[in-house]
Amino acid sequence: MELSVIGYNSTEAWIRTAETVEELLSYQNPSGLSWINIDGLKNKEAIQQITEHFGIHPLTVEDILDTEQRPKVEEFDTYLFFTFKAINPRVQMEQTAPPFPVFEQISIILMENTVITFQEIPGDSFDGIRKRILNNGGRIRKMRACYLIWALLDSVVDEYFICLDNVSNELEKFEERYTNDKDTQFIPDLQKIKQYLNRIRRIIWPLRESLNILMHLDTPFIDSSLEPFLKDVHDNALQATETVDSCRELVSGMMEVNLSVVSARMNNVMKVLTIISTIFIPLTFIAGVYGMNFAHMPELTSPYGYPITWAVMIIVAIGMLIFFKRRHWI
Repeated sequence: MELSVIGYNSTEAWIRTAETVEELLSYQNPSGLSWINIDGLKNKEAIQQITEHFGIHPLTVEDILDTEQRPKVEEFDTYLFFTFKAINPRVQMEQTAPPFPVFEQISIILMENTVITFQEIPGDSFDGIRKRILNNGGRIRKMRACYLIWALLDSVVDEYFICLDNVSNELEKFEERYTNDKDTQFIPDLQKIKQYLNRIRRIIWPLRESLNILMHLDTPFIDSSLEPFLKDVHDNALQATETVDSCRELVSGMMEVNLSVVSARMNNVMKVLTIISTIFIPLTFIAGVYGMNFAHMPELTSPYGYPITWAVMIIVAIGMLIFFKRRHWI
């Protein structure tokens, strides 16, 4: 578990890392805002100690530790709780080809002058926000703590777009493969990407609902001036959902085309085999009749019986080929 605190106000900013919870709590900023970040959820005792210090409800602690928690927004007397799924660009999933970033649970507690973030996996996409705070970039140091919440959410949604762009680039490579009926790995590889897209959609869709709740929530923890910023994040999440749907439709279309190509090739093979089998039906009949070796078969004693039989069989085969050709069956 990694513990860090960023303290800032309109005139100064600093960052500290801590080894223990006691050291972490000693770094609070009484003259401004404090952003406490906890990387990793395995040390439940440390998380319990931190949440008890800030008076966090036990049900909220359960939601923080539940990494499969659905995105939600809850308001309490002394804080606002928000949890959702984010993309961790520093960790890759091995079951996708190529590997895509994994998802992690992020929980945020917003208080009057303190923001606490709990991350499932160390490493995140918030370095840009930290630099803006430390370098006094933008308006973040002049705003209330709720503005930091918007910045975190905006960064998470931006990572969604980066991930979707990577998926779209990979799908462009599949466009070169979907007409190749001999590529046996095409469908399994494409199915993995489709499953990844389905998971992204299951994450973004409830996040949109939570953002909508956050926009219309009447709470002292969020300024009314923040509503346009939250609406912008909500619109971006909606656009990300539409991008996911477009990619899923593209994947389904590629699968259908590939299956059609494979089916067309199979039909051609079956047509050739059927024509060959049809040609051999009368030939097999002739060979079967004269292969019975009855004693009273005049053709068996004829000196020209063998070549005549071959000639008839060849004429029948050629005649059937001409008939098939005129019918445009071959």
